[in-house]
Amino acid sequence: MWPISVCLLAMAMSDPPWQSPSTLAPVIERFSADLSALERKYPNRWSERTIERFEAFYEQSFDELKRLPVKPTDQDSLLDAVLLRDFLEKQLARLKTRREQLAELQEPLPFLQRVYDFDDDLRAFEWVNPERAADQLNALRREAEGLRAGIRKLDIAKSVGYRAANVLSDALESLKHWYEFYEGYDPLFTWWCKQPYEQLRGELTAYRKSLLEEIVGISEDDTTTIVGDPIGREALLRELAAEHIPYTPEELIEIAEKEYAWCLAEMWKASRELGYGEDWHKALEHVKEQHVEPGDQPKLIRELAVEAIAFLEERDLITIPPLAKETWRMEMMSPKRQLESPFFLGGETILVSYPTDGMSHEAKLMSMRGNNRHFARATVHHELIPGHHLQGFMTQRFRPYRRLFSTPFWTEGWALYWEFLLWDKGFPQSPEDRIGMLFWRMHRCARIVFSLSFHLGRMSAQECVDYLVAKVGHERDNATAEVRRSFGGDYPPLYQCAYMLGALQFRRLRSEMVDSGRMSEKEFHDRILREGNIPVPFLRARLTGQIAGKDFRPSWRFYD
Repeated sequence: MWPISVCLLAMAMSDPPWQSPSTLAPVIERFSADLSALERKYPNRWSERTIERFEAFYEQSFDELKRLPVKPTDQDSLLDAVLLRDFLEKQLARLKTRREQLAELQEPLPFLQRVYDFDDDLRAFEWVNPERAADQLNALRREAEGLRAGIRKLDIAKSVGYRAANVLSDALESLKHWYEFYEGYDPLFTWWCKQPYEQLRGELTAYRKSLLEEIVGISEDDTTTIVGDPIGREALLRELAAEHIPYTPEELIEIAEKEYAWCLAEMWKASRELGYGEDWHKALEHVKEQHVEPGDQPKLIRELAVEAIAFLEERDLITIPPLAKETWRMEMMSPKRQLESPFFLGGETILVSYPTDGMSHEAKLMSMRGNNRHFARATVHHELIPGHHLQGFMTQRFRPYRRLFSTPFWTEGWALYWEFLLWDKGFPQSPEDRIGMLFWRMHRCARIVFSLSFHLGRMSAQECVDYLVAKVGHERDNATAEVRRSFGGDYPPLYQCAYMLGALQFRRLRSEMVDSGRMSEKEFHDRILREGNIPVPFLRARLTGQIAGKDFRPSWRFYD
């Protein structure tokens, strides 16, 4: 017999009338399973064979989607159909960008596909001929030797050299997987291939080192210099089109600068209240000094989390299931992780960035100042409730199959939207609180400017660091970590833009649905979370009933 509390929770979270089952839900679930299977089968993402296989898969899925019958009156199934079509188009556009990036690697890595061929053949169950493989390994070694000897003749940009070094690391892992499959299990293979493999691996490793030193200008063990790999304007335009952002990169920089101007005016107001006039940098320094003592940061985080939840519930702004309030967790971030993430990270577990006893004196002070009480008050609710933890909790329970369509414009945009809304509702209680919230809002404006400018080739990585220090007031080490994280290769090129642009999308949608009286605030917020993590233009179309068929394409200029 189920406990009464569980039964009541199930009743409270039962599907409302507007959340009817989608006929395409099982189709998307099967597609996701097929995609996952292919990703496991073909992990060599820079291999031509991998690219060709995924292109074929997406094209085949397109054809199957076109044949699926969907009733014109079934808005949920129509939405899923256009979301799947949109996902396929987005993936094909990204494969096109990868092909362009591979083409630029032809000069420094003309042998790349032949290195991948070893593991590609293995994964296709094409068994090795040891003597022929030894010849191929030896030929590749000689080719790499020649390239390394003439490396200064390469006419490539630093960013392309950096990409070549990173892709070569991936290719070396692929080659290692192939070799270790046979090593020791096939005596003839080891007899023929052991020495040629080890020599090739050594030569490719040396060539990678030369690419970094001679082309990029950094040492192999350099963990401080930021290089990055700008994708250029045309690829940026494709990414923006895939995310249904109907603005050019230049227009988005103008939007960010307009939002920054608002933040600056508010920062001046708070600075004047604290007696610093319009010297907001001095006011920011005052706020940075208001940090807790070592060891007390976890207590502060819990206090701030409870405060935010109480604020939401007192105003009945959103449904917060009791289990969501109970199940969030806290862990301390490792010193190594803090090199790239000097602030909180979150979700079901909030990762707390704060100095450890092994850090230098300067690093300790910088971390404490960057994670002061007022900065933290603006970010704990971003990471937990109503931010990322509540998002994850709800999307696991309502339309979880739509996780395939997730976008940072929804994920990060939602969390920043709540910073907007809580500001409007008086959540900051003092000038210091307002400065803490404005710091992060200015930071999100700056992210648009520096990330797009970098990918357009207008700013170097170091200039991005300088921009964050001057325009936002970051500690320099924290600004460096932020830029390193942005361009380290783990985030797509528009990720840093998604915070502010996604928040602006939600703010405009709220104006259309709540300010117009079509929905209450609570209904609006609950509806967003129960529709799942999907691009905001499609969410808007569903809320307004605009999806007329499987060919629907949103066109929404959300910023005037």
